[in-house]
Amino acid sequence: MIVDLTHTLSTTGPMSAWPGHPTYSAVQTCCIPPDPSNVHAISLGTHTGTHIDAPFHFVPHGAKVAELDLALLVARAVVVDVRGKEPCGAISWGDLERWEAQITEGVVVIFCTGWSRYWGQPDYANHPYVEVEVAEKLVARGVRVIGSDTFSPDQHQNDRAPDEVHRVILGNGGVIAENLCNLEQALDLEAPTISLLPLKLDAGDGAPVRAVVWSP
Repeated sequence: MIVDLTHTLSTTGPMSAWPGHPTYSAVQTCCIPPDPSNVHAISLGTHTGTHIDAPFHFVPHGAKVAELDLALLVARAVVVDVRGKEPCGAISWGDLERWEAQITEGVVVIFCTGWSRYWGQPDYANHPYVEVEVAEKLVARGVRVIGSDTFSPDQHQNDRAPDEVHRVILGNGGVIAENLCNLEQALDLEAPTISLLPLKLDAGDGAPVRAVVWSP
């Protein structure tokens, strides 16, 4: 079973975009008929829709998307169920207790908050966030990739400690996947593998991905 964790980029459907970031647009440049084929010109930001953040997003000399070790991005996943958090609620290390034995070097830790149900709505911005202690403990265990069904793993509803989780994960050569969806369908998968392969962008502080997860 393959679960698609990717929001559809749409010019007509719901979309959530970080304030100030480019959104998605598509313009048809060739059309059947009279042209022999259909072609579109698309425009989007490196952090539009379901995407990953490379270290270069926050680290001046960090790795760019085209330089990432792809083995980081196709790996065993641990999907942590943290649904039921209040808006802007904190995800603590205690919330990971049930999965702690599975969190070992090289796994991808994914936080299922259920917040993708608010995609395209104002409430999407009021997502739960990961406490920086969680990021630090994950890095200490050899985890370099995390993801969630939210704008960000960080708290952005006030000015306290902005982007701390980004700085811990990306500062240790890791990767963050954001705006995932359908994570509820991945909770019961046995020994799941996740793929977060991005567009190969040489100027890549981030890039859209077609995120999927599956069981053997």
